Amino acid sequence: MRPYLLIDFGSTYTKLTAVDMAQPAVLGTASALTTVADGLNRGYQQALQRLTAEVGPLEYERRLACSSAAGGLRMVAIGLVPELTVEAAKRAALGAGARLVGSFSFELTAADLDELLALKPDLILLAGGTDGGNKTVLRHNGALLAASPLAVPVILAGNKTVAAEVETALKQAGKVCYRVPNVLPELDRLNIEPVQAKIREVFLERIIYAKGLAEVEREIDGILMPTPAAVQAAAERLATGPDDGRPGWGDLLLVDVGGATTDVHSIAEGRPTEPHVYIHGLPEPRVKRTVEGDLGMRVSAVAMLELFTPQLIAELADLTVEAVNAWVQARMDAPQYIPEQPADQRLEAVLGYLAVKGATERHVGKIERVYSPQGVCHLQEGKDLTKLKTVIGTGGVLVHSADPKRILAGVLPTPDRPELLKPQVPRFYLDADYLFSALGLIAQEYPDISFSLLEKALKPVKD
Repeated sequence: MRPYLLIDFGSTYTKLTAVDMAQPAVLGTASALTTVADGLNRGYQQALQRLTAEVGPLEYERRLACSSAAGGLRMVAIGLVPELTVEAAKRAALGAGARLVGSFSFELTAADLDELLALKPDLILLAGGTDGGNKTVLRHNGALLAASPLAVPVILAGNKTVAAEVETALKQAGKVCYRVPNVLPELDRLNIEPVQAKIREVFLERIIYAKGLAEVEREIDGILMPTPAAVQAAAERLATGPDDGRPGWGDLLLVDVGGATTDVHSIAEGRPTEPHVYIHGLPEPRVKRTVEGDLGMRVSAVAMLELFTPQLIAELADLTVEAVNAWVQARMDAPQYIPEQPADQRLEAVLGYLAVKGATERHVGKIERVYSPQGVCHLQEGKDLTKLKTVIGTGGVLVHSADPKRILAGVLPTPDRPELLKPQVPRFYLDADYLFSALGLIAQEYPDISFSLLEKALKPVKD
């Protein structure tokens, strides 16, 4: 036996998974409430005791972890034009597992700077201008950050013509600055991999200590990445396949419904599937993640109430508006809240469905009909996922639901949004034991083992 301990320090729960790398097999799982205020080690030890009671005492060969505790990796993106360099910076940040808490475009004002500082980010991604393009905005924003009380690292990924000058200004002002190649070197070309690599490097070197994770790190072999990056690594491994010649699952969509956010990961090129459709806007990365901070089952429940209205939620759940308001507030006040009454469970299913629906609608592409001198043509912005065959759900609301298919139906097309390129007839699968983040920790180093365990972990969702 070669036991590994895989750990996810989540915002609400710390989840532990024991894996035998020799068989391979999942030996058992356990969890406990994440104890941010008292140090993560207490919640970790509680979960470890429960796991030991299940699988017995084990001498773990390695203990690997990911983390989204203490708010995860909070990041702000700054760029030139919202739909170009800012969008490119956002995609780079989200793909690296960051939680984007704000974005700014054009020249920063004093009010913008105050708003940025109030967001208390862990990391700034500063972009702006294609290579050889606009220099003024990047130079201005760099100077403003240099003169500010900002005390977090800056990753500089803008116009190479002026980037070295901006880097010098930031470092002379005492700021920590990392310069990488431009995230948008040309108008129609993204270059997000260098930015993502640096984000992960900074996370490992600096952020885990700022988050108070150093104490628990002494108990394990390291926090390898943010939790969303681990989930994405697992999804990509499942889609691509192992290194032993077995085929992967191909294009897939993964929806992770959490208490604070709903994350959507797609592993697909997303090119047009119909003739006479033309791509508009920035090219889409094959591996894409979006995060919706106003779509969550606990911390963000009130935001969902404001977004969808109490009246609509009450109608879908067959409840009174008063009951909806009361139960939503209860969810927000107690992140560990578990609904027990049938009416409350109906509300849970409706909120889960709306979270999936809203997050998928923001993730997928859309088609627009335009008129030209040559006649009608169609422009596609974003990914076309209409032919995608596999949708995977993970998160507490799905795992504990008696009818997860009803919740996952939020990914399907609806008559009110015909322009959206959502999956039409996918197969639904459930990550019933919360294993995606754990198995993502070994997805790169042990591709064959992680793929095998991921396949075993997924359960088809029955009608």
